[in-house]
Amino acid sequence: MPTMTADETALGGRLAAVPTHPSTQATLEVDLDAVVANYRLLAARLGDRAVCAPAVKADAYGLGMAHIAPALYGAGARLFFVAHLAEGVALRALLPDAEIAVLNGMMGPEVAEIHAARLTPVLNDLGAVALWRVAGRGRPAFVHIDTGMNRLGLDPDAAKTLVERPELLDGIALRGWMTHMACADTPGHPLNVQQRSLFHLLLKNLPQAPASLANSSSIFLGAPYHFEIARPGCALYGINPTPAAANPMRPVVRLLAPVLQVRTVSHPGTVGYGATARVQAGQRLATISIGYADGFLRCLGNGVTLRLDGLPVPVVGRVSMDLVTVDIGGLPEGAVVPGESRVEVLGESITADTLAAAAGTIGYEILTALGSRFRRDYQSSEFAEWVSCKPSAAPS
Repeated sequence: MPTMTADETALGGRLAAVPTHPSTQATLEVDLDAVVANYRLLAARLGDRAVCAPAVKADAYGLGMAHIAPALYGAGARLFFVAHLAEGVALRALLPDAEIAVLNGMMGPEVAEIHAARLTPVLNDLGAVALWRVAGRGRPAFVHIDTGMNRLGLDPDAAKTLVERPELLDGIALRGWMTHMACADTPGHPLNVQQRSLFHLLLKNLPQAPASLANSSSIFLGAPYHFEIARPGCALYGINPTPAAANPMRPVVRLLAPVLQVRTVSHPGTVGYGATARVQAGQRLATISIGYADGFLRCLGNGVTLRLDGLPVPVVGRVSMDLVTVDIGGLPEGAVVPGESRVEVLGESITADTLAAAAGTIGYEILTALGSRFRRDYQSSEFAEWVSCKPSAAPS
């Protein structure tokens, strides 16, 4: 066996002293109790007339459908909305008895899988209505009417066709009518009343079935927007559905990035790619384990302030794929320890909405961009203990 040098022996001693728990991996904590509390708050606002049907598309807005959907089911949710067939199939494996609606509808080759997974398609045009009339075998479907988004859904002419020819729905177990609000997060926007009024008018002339208009923000516009089925999404996950007012929802996520290295700058210079931030001799910096590959957007460099032990640590320099550098000059000397100290990237003081405002985007993008490399910890005192998922085990 080769003889170790004095330096190697000293290094070995230092390595032996490093605790085994610390990791270079950031941790995303998801509070399932908060998700359930948010669901119950929304359901209470809806009252007895409207069903609260969670949207768990995009892996429950990036937070993990495999954990969140069962918690919501345990809280009483029985109707769920997803975007794609594959999401519906995955959710069916989790919730054998739930009703699952697929917002993006279906293409012809997918009909067999829709049947096999007992999913409820949302029919977005007359072609889909005709297909399901033949291939649906009497299974239920929602019909989506566009009232002003000019996106998915039957346009006004197609909706008029159904009014004039209701027999086009013969053979379809009509689960409900739905439309989607464009500006519900802006209470005074005239399109809100316009869309609701058009939907009301159409429903008076269409075959009777439950109606669904409200997303998260629409729930807070009041009872005239609730109809029989509401489809909240963002509010369940802690995003503010009332941007002009205080957030009524409980925070759901906390993202902690470990400190990998601490340094005191020895000479004036710059930090990171592009040399976009200058540093001075004596300035103290910490490099943390998160980057744009983890959903911490590149545009958040040079300006956004994170937290370490409750104290502000501004990001210095550009965000790179795996790393971010922060200024720790506001913390006591020696207070920041690599492998032990963790910087709060998301939490009560730095919400998804906070980061979104700094990035010029919306909280939805912040959550759905969260990467798969985090250690994910799911907390629930009501449904389970802490459950940790390594990146390889994180739901896709």
